[in-house]
Amino acid sequence: MLRILDARTGEPVAAAPARRGLTRIEAHASGLDPTALRVLLTADLLVRALEIGGTPVWATLSAPRDQAELRSAATTLAIRPFEDGRDLATGLGEAQAVHVLAEGDRAPGAGTLLTVAPVLWPGGRPPLAALLSSPTALRLALLSVPRSEPVRLDAGVLDEAGRRLAHWRRAVAGWARHPSRPVPDHVRARLRAAWEDDLDLPAVLRVLRDVESAPDLPDGARFETCAHADRLLALDLTRDIGSLS
Repeated sequence: MLRILDARTGEPVAAAPARRGLTRIEAHASGLDPTALRVLLTADLLVRALEIGGTPVWATLSAPRDQAELRSAATTLAIRPFEDGRDLATGLGEAQAVHVLAEGDRAPGAGTLLTVAPVLWPGGRPPLAALLSSPTALRLALLSVPRSEPVRLDAGVLDEAGRRLAHWRRAVAGWARHPSRPVPDHVRARLRAAWEDDLDLPAVLRVLRDVESAPDLPDGARFETCAHADRLLALDLTRDIGSLS
């Protein structure tokens, strides 16, 4: 069961209702900036994790300004589209609400509170167009830092994320050329334990690094593991399949 740390109480709580009712995820963005993108990304990860576990989810965006620009940036970052309004969920059996917002922002009304530490850039705020020019590398860089810790981005961090992403995609393309093998049970359990522990995405990435270097794992199982994890990560790890000569 996915459990997240409720910032209201400081205690872990179940992100899904006990009876598998609807969970509403509301992302709160105070403006168009890198921290807001991290808020939207965290909401997206929560949606994906809940859906993998079989929980129906309704995700909305609350923003006093720049909503169209935020939605466009979210699409660029492979964040699933937000619904148009909370009222559309009426009658769907809603049982729980989770609000995702930046640390220090004003908390909304009732519901679980999931807070996100800021994104920092040396010398001030970077142009969003520059950040979004390599959106999947940006997504990986944000996923690599625990949600409760500030993300310190610069050109070097993004370049390193881009290199890591290219390496994984080449590896996955190579593994895809071997007979498919199921994800080992212990690996699947580690992945689920990681993302169900307060959305610990750095731990998920560590599992993938371990899978890559495990000496006794068939390449077909490495491929299936990355494809399975990418349902949550959305890093397009299988993009280069068929490109190797």
